[in-house]
Amino acid sequence: MKKYDYLIVGAGLYGAVFAREAMDRGKKVLVIDRRPHIAGNVYTETVEGIHVHKYGAHIFHTNDENVWKYVCRFATFNRFTNSPVANYHGELYSLPFNMYTFNKMWGVVTPEEAAAKIEEQRREAGITEPKNLEEQAISLVGTDIYEKLIKGYTEKQWGRPCTELPAFIIKRLPVRLTFDNNYFNAAFQGIPMGGYTRLVANLLEGADVSLGTDFFAMKAQGALPAEHVLYTGPIDAYFDHRLGTLEYRSVRFETEILDIPNFQGNAAVNYTDRETPWTRIIEHKWFEFGRDDEGRDIPKTIISREYSSEWRKGDEPYYPVNDEKNNALYQSYKELADKEQGVIFGGRLGEYKYYDMDAVIAAALKKVGEVL
Repeated sequence: MKKYDYLIVGAGLYGAVFAREAMDRGKKVLVIDRRPHIAGNVYTETVEGIHVHKYGAHIFHTNDENVWKYVCRFATFNRFTNSPVANYHGELYSLPFNMYTFNKMWGVVTPEEAAAKIEEQRREAGITEPKNLEEQAISLVGTDIYEKLIKGYTEKQWGRPCTELPAFIIKRLPVRLTFDNNYFNAAFQGIPMGGYTRLVANLLEGADVSLGTDFFAMKAQGALPAEHVLYTGPIDAYFDHRLGTLEYRSVRFETEILDIPNFQGNAAVNYTDRETPWTRIIEHKWFEFGRDDEGRDIPKTIISREYSSEWRKGDEPYYPVNDEKNNALYQSYKELADKEQGVIFGGRLGEYKYYDMDAVIAAALKKVGEVL
């Protein structure tokens, strides 16, 4: 007996938005997740009055006004602006790369001087058409900034030399000849007050939710309790890795509660030298200006050190390795997925692509429009 119209595998943003829209169209949904909580990788838990980003920092930003209006139906956002800091052996630099960065690096004062310095170093490197991340980075910001602020961090994050990484990865990095410290070129930006878990809970209001539930175990027991399936897990796992295993980067966190009010004075500090084993330290309280839900100053602080690693079975898959080999393997899996009757594959893992949060929401809304 099919009790539901949709079985939604994964209670992250993609699954939660799809569930909300399906329910609003009169459909009955069951949302399952193998984790003991909703919200996927945007899950936040409250510790010492601080909303801790359990799976790494998530800052909502978008230029899509429709997406912004949509999320604002389910949460009130604060005015947080992402202005990370780069730490290179104790030297602190502004991120994104802007006039503060160029002044600290070279002593230049005007945008014209900064542009001339970048062009000089690009010419000295002999780069005309960048073929990899290293060449693209030098073309954008010059050799000095690449060596101090990009190379070590990127190689720790991806576990590969910059010369072996595709150029498009670094094209997302903002470079400005102004003193603008806002990392994102986005019209709308902020953190949901009360944390992302509250946002996702509001999206899922009225849905049947089963946590700690494994889709594959459910499937092995026989008939599924729904006419259709929305699957947001790894696409290769769905097909039991029969064509091979897609590669991911994973992240490990070491989180500490500190009995001091302020550890680093900023939400995110990137450690860009190769010798420091972690990629960055997040100080969670500064995503909400050091205050709890009642607006009171929090006397303690919580930090998380992030360590990047190659994904192995049992780890959480974070970033797809979208190189030529993996993209070709994904296309083979997509051909299988397109033939799978009654199953929709969506989200970061289901589509094997890096998604910003606003793009996840836009994709889920688009998919709802196509199938409902």
